[in-house]
Amino acid sequence: MKSSREDAAPASLCLLRLSALGDVCNCVPLVRAIQQSWPRTDITWIIGRLEHRLVEDLPNIEFIVFDKKSGWTGVRQLRQQLRNRRFEILLQTQVSLRANLLSKLVRAQRRIGFDRQRSREGHGLVINERIPSIAFQHQADAFLEFARFLGLSTENAPRALPIPDSASEFARLHQPQPRHAVLISPASSHRQRNWHAHGYAEVADWIIRETGRPVILIGGPSNIEREQGETICDLMTEQAENLIGQDTLKQALAMIERCACLVTPDSGPAHFGAAFGVPVVGLYAATWSRRSGPLGSLDHCVDRFDEAARQFVGKPAEALRWGKRLEYPGVMDLIEADQVIERLKAILR
Repeated sequence: MKSSREDAAPASLCLLRLSALGDVCNCVPLVRAIQQSWPRTDITWIIGRLEHRLVEDLPNIEFIVFDKKSGWTGVRQLRQQLRNRRFEILLQTQVSLRANLLSKLVRAQRRIGFDRQRSREGHGLVINERIPSIAFQHQADAFLEFARFLGLSTENAPRALPIPDSASEFARLHQPQPRHAVLISPASSHRQRNWHAHGYAEVADWIIRETGRPVILIGGPSNIEREQGETICDLMTEQAENLIGQDTLKQALAMIERCACLVTPDSGPAHFGAAFGVPVVGLYAATWSRRSGPLGSLDHCVDRFDEAARQFVGKPAEALRWGKRLEYPGVMDLIEADQVIERLKAILR
């Protein structure tokens, strides 16, 4: 017998979340919660090209990929794909100007978005319903608020991302002993969120020397990431394995899923680790871990956001607009290697 919730399920639902990797990762429990309560609902996810590679293996989802680098060509292609289609519900889970404009191409009766406090760049003009405003709500929980707004349970919604066997084999090759190696993913796509190479080198040397565990650097192929990885290795007295630029996105997931813990700034990998339940030592000063840290590892984070707020804008963190970023030169220098090592001691010993 169907439950009343299943009887009320819409035939179709569109989720619009283009980027970034961490936010897309944190949208996975929302999708899973919808699938658990409304298994017959057809779900379409409009998503960015790189972000699609992260979640393309999720079952029973139609993905429409939008490449933001494609300009008006991409907009025309998206319009063509959505032509003659109508959804019962649109979940507008991104407030950027690009996402808000693209949502106008989605025809839906119910258009659900963020509350007024979290809205910006015309978000309120493209929605007709809002999730409730909850003070100091973590971003990952804010996505689940969309499911709660629909009356759905969010309990036991899986967070882990699918990993193909080939990626798992890559991780086993570089980490023969599971839950033993410490990974460092040193770079965010936002330069001002990155900690300095000297700090990473000091922490990596301590891990190898004091715990006997291997340290493996992971990251993408950008020049910033490669240069930072090389600098860290040059500054170290011990030897780490540098895989920056050598692993794919799925292989990085597999590496994180298999490690003992991960050290990283505010970046996608922090949320990948959280999704797998891996301890994450997040490094936060430009942003606030209370809002965007790895959920489940917030106690492991080194967070100097309040000190940064007082130093750079003359206000305590709680007086700033929720989601405010302090991406100033030198802000990450507030984090000290000893603070990171203290967090690692609690995890590794």
